[in-house]
Amino acid sequence: MVVPKTELFEKELQQRANLFKALSHPARIQILQYLAQTRTCLTGDFSDNFPLTRATVNQHMRELKNAGLIFGRLEGAKIVYCLDIEKIKEMEFLLAGFLKIMHLPEDFCCSLKIA
Repeated sequence: MVVPKTELFEKELQQRANLFKALSHPARIQILQYLAQTRTCLTGDFSDNFPLTRATVNQHMRELKNAGLIFGRLEGAKIVYCLDIEKIKEMEFLLAGFLKIMHLPEDFCCSLKIA
């Protein structure tokens, strides 16, 4: 049985990698910001708010849903999209933990310099 190489790493590293992958496109970051700034769930086509086609926005929405950062529920014939507040809080915790680990002292020095 073949084990995916990502499973060779501890769970928290896997979670961070999945989160960073979901945040790796500016459109997805902008969608999250838009949902946060509107302070409400959105319904219908809101692709006009982005410099992308509806199909492309939908593809990015799928990526965000797969990462658990947003959810959509069917209301009548339309889908209502919302931020998953618990997942956003988890994202904040994972990012803060990563940045704390990556914080370098002011006297950090690397002898290799790329020219």
